[in-house]
Amino acid sequence: MSATQYINDLIEREGGYSDDPEDSGGETKYGITVATARAYGYTGPMRDLPYATAQSIYLRRYWVEPGFHKVSEIYPALADCLLDFGVLAGQATASAHLQRVLNVLNRQQADYPDVSVDGRIGSITLAALRTFLAKRGREGGGVLFAMLAAQQSNYLLELAERRPKDEKYQYGWQLNRALGEILGGKNFLPA
Repeated sequence: MSATQYINDLIEREGGYSDDPEDSGGETKYGITVATARAYGYTGPMRDLPYATAQSIYLRRYWVEPGFHKVSEIYPALADCLLDFGVLAGQATASAHLQRVLNVLNRQQADYPDVSVDGRIGSITLAALRTFLAKRGREGGGVLFAMLAAQQSNYLLELAERRPKDEKYQYGWQLNRALGEILGGKNFLPA
């Protein structure tokens, strides 16, 4: 799939305009918060945020800036998972969880050196991902994907524990985010 398709799927999961006073994200459209829209130059009412503007923000802020587009060249479904996790928790958080997973799967650095858990996708993280997939193949890619999805699920659980008002969103978040790719029957294994 292309970045545009990943972003369109994400926007569909996020839905249209929302101004739920109990939602910590505040007023949003297509999952874009007011603060994010303003940071990327949109000045109009959130209710009127154009779809194309939301796509552009997602592409720039949540796909290119964190380097997920580079992960997509190696393992597209993993990049899609990172995109979703990054929108939810922040791009650095999603990236750091990938780095943590890569570090615990390197067999105590027998396959590749630990990567710095700095929340940035750079050449060392990409090299570790390539090496891991070369050594472990599709099955290993599935394990890596499942571990990252589990990290996202755990992040959501802990979020609701810290902010009990978010419990009302938990089921939908788990289904549509952390578990949605696997339960939805999408192919999450690398090529």
